[in-house]
Amino acid sequence: MKNDRLAWLLSGLFGVLSAVFIVFGYQLEKSDSINLSDQNSLLVLALMIAVFAIDTKHIWDNYTQSFYGRKFMGTFRLEKIFGKAAEPVKKNDFFVNWILLIVLNMPVFLGVFPGFFVYDAQDELMEVITRSFSTHHPLLHVLFLGGTIALVHKLTGSWNVGIATYVFIQMLVITAVFAYVITFMRKKGLRQKGKLLWILYYGVFPTIVMFTLCSCKDGLFSALLVLLTVLLIELTEDSEAFLSNKRKIATFICVATLMPCFRHNGFYAYLVFIPFALIYFRKQLKSFLIPMLVIPVVLYLIISSVLAAALGCQGTHHQEKLTVPIMQIARVYTYDRDSMTQEEIATLKEYIPEENLNLYTARVSDLVKVSFNNDKYEQDSNSFWKLWFSLLKKHPMTYMNAWMLTSYGYWYPAANINVYKGTTVFTFTYDESSYFGYEVEQPGERTSFIPAIDELYRYISIGSFHDDNLVLSLLFAPGLMIIIFMFTLLYRISQKNYKRVLPFVPVMLTWLTVLLGPTYLPRYVLYLWTVLPLLMITGSVTDLIKNNRYDNI
Repeated sequence: MKNDRLAWLLSGLFGVLSAVFIVFGYQLEKSDSINLSDQNSLLVLALMIAVFAIDTKHIWDNYTQSFYGRKFMGTFRLEKIFGKAAEPVKKNDFFVNWILLIVLNMPVFLGVFPGFFVYDAQDELMEVITRSFSTHHPLLHVLFLGGTIALVHKLTGSWNVGIATYVFIQMLVITAVFAYVITFMRKKGLRQKGKLLWILYYGVFPTIVMFTLCSCKDGLFSALLVLLTVLLIELTEDSEAFLSNKRKIATFICVATLMPCFRHNGFYAYLVFIPFALIYFRKQLKSFLIPMLVIPVVLYLIISSVLAAALGCQGTHHQEKLTVPIMQIARVYTYDRDSMTQEEIATLKEYIPEENLNLYTARVSDLVKVSFNNDKYEQDSNSFWKLWFSLLKKHPMTYMNAWMLTSYGYWYPAANINVYKGTTVFTFTYDESSYFGYEVEQPGERTSFIPAIDELYRYISIGSFHDDNLVLSLLFAPGLMIIIFMFTLLYRISQKNYKRVLPFVPVMLTWLTVLLGPTYLPRYVLYLWTVLPLLMITGSVTDLIKNNRYDNI
């Protein structure tokens, strides 16, 4: 009875969240604001909440009761149930998977040669060339990318060869991680057909391939987050065996340390994750668990500090953490300036120049925050926050709209990700879509050996793919991915199967951090696609039988 009440509560929560995502997301997409006075929208919202909550509970109940329903995604074998011998995993399975993934990536690599050199790529390279570093970009990635390209350019005289070398090395690393994940799933009971399915998924699905062959830090960050998820699955399965294995502990520390070195928000997500882990493993606190969880935090801080000091990094970019309040104040200035006093306007302009305030666009903060006065903020942050609170009291809905407009693409499945519309970059002007950066920033130059593939990725990245394929494009939408994660994890919580929830807590916490970011782009949530197979494997029928749990996924 208690479980049933909990299931109703969580199915209701899913109904509320998914309905809010769809109704408010639609309003933001069409009108650039949430309209709480629209009675028709509120009626639709109420009906969707009821339908989603009831249907979700019904699906969960049938899934729990249906034996064959546990054959999650149809990829897990039932040999043990029918008495057949389990298919062994061959010793060379990892290398076979790795080679297949490399082979699948190579046509795209040649089609978009020298690779996607985009998203601050030029800035990171110039930091290395000019020896002028900042903490704006993760220093480890700056050194890896810039150092590789500069070295190869010095040896060959070609920037394209340097870029291609870096992209190829990164592709080897990321595909090795994917091969490891697939091998791990094979050991969990994934059969050959399922293995081929996930190899094709990792090696062909455009959103994943884009970032496997892209110079930006998101591909490596996502790969490390996937590895961390695998290790957490192993830790929750058998904590005693894991904590008695020095190699496993060392691997965990290395992965948890390196992950935030490629994206700062990964550090905050991991920091918040630690209390969840300590609560779950409260019976193992006398083991090496606490040091294993805490050491990565210490090492990350040491590495960041040492690199920043050694490279003589310039200044602190407060605007990266202040994106949401900056955009909220800028929206008030843009649409409700008459409500501001002259003193408030003068204070605002001390932090953000007028020319940047006049460049306000609803879905991306870059043009506003780029000239934020960090020196002024370090000297007097109180005045900034006093202004922020003052305007909050006058314009709460303006603040809400400003925040939602830079984040709704992460939770509204039908969002057209075109935040850079009208922005001119090196080789084109964004028009129909800005799903992916696509181009090769200077000093590189696109030299396609397979033009058809180049055109396909251009179409998906900056073309009309979203408008031409409204249903198919949902598979490319962060909003659909987060709904899948919510649906699955809330069900597991309703069944008190926390063992199958904890490994995905870092993923969900990382997703929460991007809601406070500068805009919504797939690059920031790539891990939703790359972790998806692990969400499937932890719901396998063989996994349930092994743990004698027939009522949970």
